[in-house]
Amino acid sequence: MSVVVLGAGMHPWGKWGRPFIEYGVAAARDALADAGVAWTDVDYVAGADTIRNGYPGFVAGAAFARALGWSGARVASCYAACASGAHAIDLARTRILAGLSELALVVGADTTPKGFFSPLGGERADDPDWLRFRLLGATNPAYFALYARRRMALHGESPADFAAVKVKNAAAGALNPMARYRRAVTAAEVLASPMVADPLRLMDVCATSDGGAALVLASETYARRLGVTRPVRITAVSTVTPVYPNAVLELPDFATDSTLTAPVPERPFRAAIAHAAYEEAGLGPADLSLAEVYDLSTALELDWTEDLGLCPPGEAAGLLRAGETALGGRIPVNPSGGLASFGEAVPAQAIAQVCELTWQLRGTAGERQVEGARVGLAANQGLFGHGSAVIAVK
Repeated sequence: MSVVVLGAGMHPWGKWGRPFIEYGVAAARDALADAGVAWTDVDYVAGADTIRNGYPGFVAGAAFARALGWSGARVASCYAACASGAHAIDLARTRILAGLSELALVVGADTTPKGFFSPLGGERADDPDWLRFRLLGATNPAYFALYARRRMALHGESPADFAAVKVKNAAAGALNPMARYRRAVTAAEVLASPMVADPLRLMDVCATSDGGAALVLASETYARRLGVTRPVRITAVSTVTPVYPNAVLELPDFATDSTLTAPVPERPFRAAIAHAAYEEAGLGPADLSLAEVYDLSTALELDWTEDLGLCPPGEAAGLLRAGETALGGRIPVNPSGGLASFGEAVPAQAIAQVCELTWQLRGTAGERQVEGARVGLAANQGLFGHGSAVIAVK
């Protein structure tokens, strides 16, 4: 079974410095208008939480419902790090599939501080995010760089390969009116930008951004009553957790005692996220028309390309160099421009990925349209074993 995406909406990404609720409400209103339904028709609201924006951020579902106008709709709020938006989608989708809701609104938005994200709430010795900052000095860019160094050691890639990812994504982002960075760049510019964590330079690492995204989801019955034909449908949502011991280094969970009893995993965590979605949808990598992945760094996009099964391990850079993952290529990766063009607004990001899938599958993505798009996958990974993959089909 599946649910229908009736509407998709976004607030442009940037550094606006305004309350996150403003971005979420703007995105929600755009999604409702796109769906052709009224806010008062919505019977369920799922909000993706933001931990940087006070109490309203921790009860995002209710915060958005209040701002839109109390209507009596049922509400839920959820936090799952970088996968928060997809988990909110999963809540709404599950409720619709259970027959408990017909029309749901999913919203995520964030207002972010300058610089990289740091742990909140003081000393938290039980938090691996805090521990890696405090004990290892491993900020996010530092462990992105560890992944990059691993690729270089295993596959012989160079900083020029990573720069090529930024060049590809910037070219797509330049065509996206919702992106924060809308300018094509050259490899020389990337390689000349300041070093952040060797081998990654400033233009290899995603920014922190303000932004918002929203989706209106409905049952197939509800969509038919509205006269919607051939809608975009969500056929799978994966939120699997890791299995240890890992075959591949999986920071930031840098230690575990579960190796005493856990089986050897069939595949690493990121690959497991995607393949669980494939299994649910009854599809495989060869069926994809496009993919939106969480390119926190340029090197991580290459990891995702392999983890999604788009090519064997070690061949992602070759796929990139051949133009296969660019707009016009065989399997475009991040045709939205990705985090390279948007920056990271954590609770909104996974929802924004599904907005892009929706527009691509509808054939309304404008200059960045993937020709003949029929199946799209969006994937990301967050702190503490959170991850998600969403498959949408037309």
